[in-house]
Amino acid sequence: MATAFKTTLARAGRLAVIAVSGPGAWRGLVLYGAILALNFAGVWVSIQQIAWNKAFYDALEKLDAGAAVQQVGVFFVLTALSAGCWLLADWLRKRLLILWRGRLTARALDLWLGNRAYWLMRPGFGKTSVENPDQRVAEDCRLYIERLLEFTLDLISQSVALISYIAVLWSLATFALSFAAFGLDITLPRYMVWLAPVYVFAASLITHLLGRPLKGRYFDRERVEADFRHALVQLRDRADLVAQAGGEAAERRRLDQRFGAVVANWRGLMRAELIQGLFTRPYMQTVLRLPTFFALPAYFAGTVTLGGLMQLASAFSNVTTTFSWFIFNYRDLAEFVAVCERLDGLFQAAGSPVPKSAAPREIRREVAPDGALRVEGLRLATPEGRWLDPVPDQVIRPGHVFLITGASGQGKTTLLAAIAGLWPWGEGRIARPAGRFLFLPSGAPVMGDSLAAAACHPEDPSHHDPERVAAVLTRLGLAPRLTLAEGEASLAGLSMGERQRLGLARAVLNRPDWLLLDEATSALDLAAEADLLAWLRAELPETTLILVAHRAPAGLHADDVLHVGPVDPERKTA
Repeated sequence: MATAFKTTLARAGRLAVIAVSGPGAWRGLVLYGAILALNFAGVWVSIQQIAWNKAFYDALEKLDAGAAVQQVGVFFVLTALSAGCWLLADWLRKRLLILWRGRLTARALDLWLGNRAYWLMRPGFGKTSVENPDQRVAEDCRLYIERLLEFTLDLISQSVALISYIAVLWSLATFALSFAAFGLDITLPRYMVWLAPVYVFAASLITHLLGRPLKGRYFDRERVEADFRHALVQLRDRADLVAQAGGEAAERRRLDQRFGAVVANWRGLMRAELIQGLFTRPYMQTVLRLPTFFALPAYFAGTVTLGGLMQLASAFSNVTTTFSWFIFNYRDLAEFVAVCERLDGLFQAAGSPVPKSAAPREIRREVAPDGALRVEGLRLATPEGRWLDPVPDQVIRPGHVFLITGASGQGKTTLLAAIAGLWPWGEGRIARPAGRFLFLPSGAPVMGDSLAAAACHPEDPSHHDPERVAAVLTRLGLAPRLTLAEGEASLAGLSMGERQRLGLARAVLNRPDWLLLDEATSALDLAAEADLLAWLRAELPETTLILVAHRAPAGLHADDVLHVGPVDPERKTA
């Protein structure tokens, strides 16, 4: 238990440093200090409310209507002060939450994107598995900051309040409790003071023993919920493919399976929460009433008045409820532990992403001084350690058209990824020239949330002349898309041919020095391919083109050809 506690503190501390530090960190600290000051003011008000109990109930006992009415006025003033402190503190807490959440989220995105962890840690590629990173960035960053503020502010405020409440209780509970047990006369001085921590400690221990399974259930809940949401997003993104394949039944089976995991986790969580609730719920409902029962011996002995009894009960209630912070927040604490584990795991893994270790990662990457791209002694491998055929040494000159061909599964796309600097598995040397590289992958994926953003990706569309963008899209036959609504509606229902045309628009608008095309025109007919590739070459006369294709593309003359893998004997004879 002690080790788990230290581990959680270490994780929470690392995440807190990220959220709190950085440029303008003083703003967050000022907000935090202001919230604490308001919480301390709320503690002062609560102490005044304890004193109010004695004054009000003593006035009732004496039938002093004037004093009672005066105390009613005091009650409303104290209530207004308490509400005002709480509302202002809550408003400031929300401002601080979005500030610190923004910093934590920004750091998560920097690691996830900056180190290419999103690519290296995909299923089957990374040594460390990080499931549902989108959920961890979007939800866990928010939950962590919410719980961090709630717990730290409450702990500091409640610690100050506890000292104040104990001091008040100490001054009130001057009487002793005397009783006989086992033939002995026992006297407990100030028994109300000692009873509070003993009572709460025993309750806290029982709460923890009953609630220990909750942490694992909360951890699994976020995972299975995220899996279900991800499956729904995939259905939306693959709508055309599912409809064309008539795959509704298969998708329903997949969704039912994911939701089945949600149901199973929910039922387990219900059982765990019920077991814990069998104790905590009665405790919460009695903790405010038991103090009055505990103080009755002093009242019946005439040691305190009715007002003193109510004041004593109020002080004891404040002490016990403050001590009971752990019990009241146990479920949130269990969730916080799970959030810290998930989020810190993402940060640690993304900070130094480790690909699978089954294959060597000994490709030497250098900067070519003469502007040419050189491949020497290169042999690539799969993440599982299966070696591909060696790649013959190559020199690709600037401005040339270089064609890579070969049968499927021989590593053409892998070679292109290695040239792009993505593929880490293998051995040999790749000397790459300075300059901008742009990779158009097979499948023509559409990046961006609008037609203009997809055509300009990865650049910001605002950095491009809208008329130039429209002219390029019109030349590529995408003019009808320009009249559609903005956003995702302009990208809905794109055919493979249209997506490949959109990829060519990216190349022309980004104007890279080196353009890598992986089956970038495979969905176009020969006439369209010849027309558009000739246009592409005219638009980018200085760009080096490296193409992967099963056949020589129409409209381009290849200066060099590399055949990857074994040569088909029939093709060799021909």
